[in-house]
Amino acid sequence: MGNLKPGVSYIYESPDKGKTIYARESGTNERKIVGGMYETEDRMFGVPMSELSQLVLIYLAAKDNPTLHAALERVKVIYNLSIEHGA
Repeated sequence: MGNLKPGVSYIYESPDKGKTIYARESGTNERKIVGGMYETEDRMFGVPMSELSQLVLIYLAAKDNPTLHAALERVKVIYNLSIEHGA
């Protein structure tokens, strides 16, 4: 995330449904590009890029949202258990 400041709360936005992902410090209007998806690909791993983009935004938001972070940690456990047990 290059120029983002450690310990600062950021708001992540994507006005173009994941093609470009911006971050801005809470309480400011200045945005910085932090990611995005290639327009030439509409699917990755059989999943629409718009859904993958949303997952990226959820992951980034979870860094500053304890409830969302806890939910993602539970999802990771379920995912790992399903892999271990072939489900």
